[in-house]
Amino acid sequence: MVNITEKIKEIEAEMARTQSGFQQRVIDGLVRKLARLRAQLLEPAAGAGSGGGTGFDVSKSGDARIALVGFPSVGKSTFLSKITKTKSEVAAYSFTTLTAIPGVLEYGGAEIQILDLPGIIEGASEGKGRGRQVISAAKTSDLILMVLDATKRAEQRALLEAELEAVGIRLNREPPNIYLKAKKAGGMKITFQSPPKYLDEKMLYNILRDYKMLNCEVLVRDENATVDDFIDVIMKDHRKYIRCLYVYNKIDSVTVEYLDELAREPHTVVMSCELDLGVQDVVERCWQELRLMRIYTKRQGVDPDFSEALIVRSGSTIEDVCDQIHRTLKETFKYALVWGASAKHIPQRVGLAHVVADEDVVQVVSAWKA
Repeated sequence: MVNITEKIKEIEAEMARTQSGFQQRVIDGLVRKLARLRAQLLEPAAGAGSGGGTGFDVSKSGDARIALVGFPSVGKSTFLSKITKTKSEVAAYSFTTLTAIPGVLEYGGAEIQILDLPGIIEGASEGKGRGRQVISAAKTSDLILMVLDATKRAEQRALLEAELEAVGIRLNREPPNIYLKAKKAGGMKITFQSPPKYLDEKMLYNILRDYKMLNCEVLVRDENATVDDFIDVIMKDHRKYIRCLYVYNKIDSVTVEYLDELAREPHTVVMSCELDLGVQDVVERCWQELRLMRIYTKRQGVDPDFSEALIVRSGSTIEDVCDQIHRTLKETFKYALVWGASAKHIPQRVGLAHVVADEDVVQVVSAWKA
């Protein structure tokens, strides 16, 4: 695995040199080699089973899952202990946490599973330490909390992002705007919606041939799409697009000016577990990033029950709400009455396709079935 990573670096360096000389044939060959090596990097290690390994096969529970990722001794375990009732081993030395420690955060009526993963070391994506198991567990999360030492900002963040990128985790990004569909026959059909800046038809043809996709249809909608984007589309089963919140701990050890600079970065929040500063701010940002909504239900002639909410994802519809209440409710669904931000008037009579908003009140009216 180490050899593959080294080969990738060598090819990338050679491509950088070659591009300055405009030797397109050489570049095309290197692009294809790079695609093959990156695919190999994502393959399971020889002899590895399907599971994540002892201590890593924690079943997913609750309304969402957050993975705490970071280098050893950055404060993940302390943070978990502060926001949940879980006690994870805490000490001022590396590798205290050796397995995935689950905890439950209760917030806004939701139960959010928090996984404290063992500290990642450099080379995790190559199989060093228990890196592959840790990263595989992170892939199952709805949100990654990258916990960083504020005194080591640049090096820690860059290394962690590289490790996650190497195994197909894409942080705070949307899937490439490229359509790809395999066909049984007919050869390749490659279309660009607008002139591409970094791709051409021959390049895509060669990559597809290397992946043995000889019959397919491709539509590139983004003029800024790159080779990496195209490979991500081909390897979509091995890619995971996850929101990430960068959490800088130990802010009591940096200057006020530096702290202000950190806090202004995108997708970033700061805290000090030692002084219990900003911990609740991190929890609130997690709720925002998860994009969960609370929906309250009511019955005809009865006041809404605000003591217990249904937890749904942002963009959910009345149909999703019905599924949450009972899987057979749609079979007798007639209409729903909605009070709240999504209603044009109070109450609004809606159908299954109506998109609900946070803290809406919903009353489902069913058709009587004999």
